[in-house]
Amino acid sequence: MNRWVLIAAAVVTLALPPLLPERHLATYVLLGLAATVTAGVSMLMGYAGQVSLGQASFYAIGGYAAGLLTVHGVPTVAGLLAAPVVAAAAAVLIGAPLLRLRGHHLAFATLAMQLILLSLLGRGDWAGGAIGLQGIPTLPVGGDLGYAYLAWAVLAVVLVISRNIVASRSGRGLRAAATSEIAAAAGGVAIGRYRLTVFALSAAFAGLAGGVYAFYLGYLSPGSFPVLLSIEFVVMAVVGGLGTIAGPVVGATVIVLLVQALTMLGTQPGLPGYAPSVLSYAVYALLLVVTVLFLPRGIVPAVTRRLSKKDGPL
Repeated sequence: MNRWVLIAAAVVTLALPPLLPERHLATYVLLGLAATVTAGVSMLMGYAGQVSLGQASFYAIGGYAAGLLTVHGVPTVAGLLAAPVVAAAAAVLIGAPLLRLRGHHLAFATLAMQLILLSLLGRGDWAGGAIGLQGIPTLPVGGDLGYAYLAWAVLAVVLVISRNIVASRSGRGLRAAATSEIAAAAGGVAIGRYRLTVFALSAAFAGLAGGVYAFYLGYLSPGSFPVLLSIEFVVMAVVGGLGTIAGPVVGATVIVLLVQALTMLGTQPGLPGYAPSVLSYAVYALLLVVTVLFLPRGIVPAVTRRLSKKDGPL
């Protein structure tokens, strides 16, 4: 059953971009990138048991790393490959002290990290300041259609890596640590090292997506990575289903399409300029409440459980 679902998903992914109108290709690209970042959030929260409200920081770090390197003459492919490495290295440096925190303390610390990063990018002339980094070259992938395939190819690679890690010995150790730190430590699980590794890996996923994002837009600014974006990634992970492979894709699809609808609604004549942001915060809060109450494990686990009941004995 799972094999046929994966085959069907691959066929749809490959066949859909040429059928989309030009104006919808951008949404398709951004959806693939959002799902890539969310895959890291889902692993971090679902298996390492850590909540990060600053995942957009690593999205920004990867984007700016790729953009700055290529603006200064580095080939675009090398810049794209450097993006996840730089983001992971930053996560190791930041995560070593931060991951000593737990629960809401860690969440607020990662949120503060993003605010500090945005302040540095906005004030740093080396990053274009508040005006932004301009003149980022494009990847030789053949326009928007090529970027659509690239974004979803990156997502496929990330999901395969996530699946292999979850099925490995390290993945079992992470699940044990998320359930009970004391029991996992007694069983010989190096909890601190495992969590730092997952933190760095989730940052690498975000950095890779950020690199593609930078080349796709050709321009970056601190406003491209607001705090609301990190909240979006958390909501995507929770709605889709934490610790699942398909959850990030489902959650990202729901949220990205919802954001598009809210943006169209919020920009109607007569509404204030801040209407889209207010609507987004309200709907995210409502989605989290509804998910926690009625789908506590997310959409994908709920659907999987329902299908398994239907396939079982009558």
